[in-house]
Amino acid sequence: MAKYLMLKHYRGAPAALNDVPMDRWTPREVSDHVQYMHDFAARLQETGEFVDGQGLSPEGTFVRYDGEGRPPVTDGPFAETKDLIAGWMVIDVDSYERALELAGELSAAPGSGGKPIHEWLELRQIMPAPPTIAE
Repeated sequence: MAKYLMLKHYRGAPAALNDVPMDRWTPREVSDHVQYMHDFAARLQETGEFVDGQGLSPEGTFVRYDGEGRPPVTDGPFAETKDLIAGWMVIDVDSYERALELAGELSAAPGSGGKPIHEWLELRQIMPAPPTIAE
């Protein structure tokens, strides 16, 4: 079994076929989209392939250490994950092919007009723990 992270993007990925921003959807369209995500996760819980998933708020801050006794530095000149990542789901599957299959299915979540979004999802394998080095 290998774990994969499926990232949903606000922007930064290639445009989806049904590329209407969520802030222009009706309340029913948003509700149907969220329900699809819940149903998808519930089905994967039954098969043991679901690990976790969360939607993310658009608000966020980059933070970094700026030296002893100094306040942390926040934000920066680069595109921020708060502007890019809408949410994520972690799956634990038998093969890369299964991960691709599930990402393709998740890409079909309904959007504007109840039609599948066909959004691009970023699929990344979670690295296994490095081997322990014995002295």
